[in-house]
Amino acid sequence: MSHAIVCSDLSFAWPDGTVVLDGLDAAFGPVRTGLVGVNGAGKSTLLKLVAGELSPAAGTVSVAGEIGYLPQTLPLAGHDTVADLLGIARARAALLAIERGEATEENFAAVGDDWDVEERARAELARLGLGDVGLDRTVATLSGGEAVLAGLAARLLARPDVLLLDEPTNNLDLDARRRLYDAVDAWTGVLVVVSHDRELLERVDAIADLRDGAIRTFGGTLSQYDERLAVEREAAERTVRAAEGDLRRQRRELEEARTKLARRARYGKKSQDSVPRIVAGLRKQQAQVSSGKHRVLHEQKLAGARDRLAEAEEAVRDEDEIRVELPNTRVPEGRTVLTVTGLPAEEPGSLPELVVRGPERIALTGPNGAGKTTLLRAFAGGAAPDGVEVRAEDVRYLPQRLDVLDDALSVVDNVRAVAPSASVREVRAGLARFLLRGDRADRLAGTLSGGERFRAVLASLLLAEPAPRLLLLDEPTNNLDTASVRALAQALAAYEGAFVVVSHDLPFLRTLGLTRWLRMDRNGELSEGGPV
Repeated sequence: MSHAIVCSDLSFAWPDGTVVLDGLDAAFGPVRTGLVGVNGAGKSTLLKLVAGELSPAAGTVSVAGEIGYLPQTLPLAGHDTVADLLGIARARAALLAIERGEATEENFAAVGDDWDVEERARAELARLGLGDVGLDRTVATLSGGEAVLAGLAARLLARPDVLLLDEPTNNLDLDARRRLYDAVDAWTGVLVVVSHDRELLERVDAIADLRDGAIRTFGGTLSQYDERLAVEREAAERTVRAAEGDLRRQRRELEEARTKLARRARYGKKSQDSVPRIVAGLRKQQAQVSSGKHRVLHEQKLAGARDRLAEAEEAVRDEDEIRVELPNTRVPEGRTVLTVTGLPAEEPGSLPELVVRGPERIALTGPNGAGKTTLLRAFAGGAAPDGVEVRAEDVRYLPQRLDVLDDALSVVDNVRAVAPSASVREVRAGLARFLLRGDRADRLAGTLSGGERFRAVLASLLLAEPAPRLLLLDEPTNNLDTASVRALAQALAAYEGAFVVVSHDLPFLRTLGLTRWLRMDRNGELSEGGPV
């Protein structure tokens, strides 16, 4: 199989010296490939290197054909229009000018052979559910999900040979995700997609796992890849158990050997009195040499057993689980932690008022652009929509961008900033439960990997003073690997207060033991009920 993308001896480091990739060799065939790996492994960096957004410190990247690259965060200028985003503004303006009678050479050159560019653009937008988005609309007025879909439409409109997508389902509602899935199903060119969306990764032809600076590629979908990993893990765990047994046996044999040598030494000392001094000295010297050799042999065997165990344990893919208790976050049944009045309620069944009492666990779902993030920010003390009043108690807010840490401070100092009465020892003990131990807790927040940063953010939220009685989480699983999603679910399981979580990740929501589902429609009205 020929390769559409070839990376040879690829290396990259950030300006502060942090190495991301070191001598990576990778190849992607003419199929749809899901690029997976833990946060901080370098997946997004690799896509940027392939797309030419970053330059490698060493090595080469070869790509067969034109590239279309959709990053996690689109660079959107506030004054740009949808036509600008689609890359058709110049050709469209020239077409309009020609229609007005301005048949200049410059206008014809701007159009080229693309006389139906406007029709194709509208058709591409409609295919992705954006048929009501005008080409003259400014991108600043698009929701996060609408911007992602419009960006995808731009790449599809350009008809690239190679399409690179970085977490494309972030911020997309359920309908938008289905449309993106359909676009991936219909794609016939080369595709490399970085994603933690399991349903999207069931639509690829191969999985490439970037781990420890190397890529392993497996044919098939994510579930087939998981099955192979499970077999590998089971074999690795058997090797660990065998190595542990070998280590116990070598320790036992070494102890037995030491006991025998000590017994011989005592016997030899007693027998020295019955033989000439010269003979006794010679025997003692021979015994010491023999016992030394015996001891060294057993110690070498023990060291070898330890090495085999370390290698076996290294082969086992095992992400630690956070273990945290948060009794200070407990909220008594019936205690009100959030009251929202003045909500729009024109339709039957809409809620004019929202009251959250006790340790309620609430999911807020709805289409992109409905205003979920705006409402969540209002709950956290931000500007409320006209006519809406909010009263909340001990609120902590987790925004989509995880930008609640001071990158210039260490993890310990970030937590101490929100828990000033806690001692350094107490902060470190709390961080250890979030798997941020020792030197990791002393690292600057700006140097953390994605998974480490996420756990540090969780710690700063849940260890804060006063203890949060109400957590507000906005698309918390965006950009998280499966280990981090599991860590979040574990932390929320230990949390004893109320929370409201905005998310389109249904598998994640179903792990949270939700007590209520709320849905916001496109008019900003709330009603009871789950996703549709």
